[in-house]
Amino acid sequence: MLHIRAYIDGAAKGNPGYAGAGILLIDEKDNAELMRLSVPLGKQTNNIAEYSALIIALEKSLELGAERIDIFSDSQLLVRQMTGEYKIKNQAIAKIAMKAYNLLARFEKYGFKYIPRERNKIADHLASLAATAQ
Repeated sequence: MLHIRAYIDGAAKGNPGYAGAGILLIDEKDNAELMRLSVPLGKQTNNIAEYSALIIALEKSLELGAERIDIFSDSQLLVRQMTGEYKIKNQAIAKIAMKAYNLLARFEKYGFKYIPRERNKIADHLASLAATAQ
């Protein structure tokens, strides 16, 4: 059974501005790095970039055959919205969140955890690279 730890981050140079998603996927069992992604997103808001990173991480984890996933993000807003602690009022984010919930339903088990930015340096760097590469 593949259990993935996904470290995600979104960045926008300006808000909205050129945005990017950074994703680091780790195999929970042996702590092996499975994938690093730096994905340019065009002009987006920072929050849309954060959610885009989530969607990409979920899709890639499913492609790898993951049955469980733990998502680590330095976006308190994303974590609190996805766990139901905060309501999603923005319609664009609500649409992306629904896509995320549909992907999450394909996992046997999932969880979200807020982490400080210092513990998300790789995903943060990958997101910044993607945002400045446009």
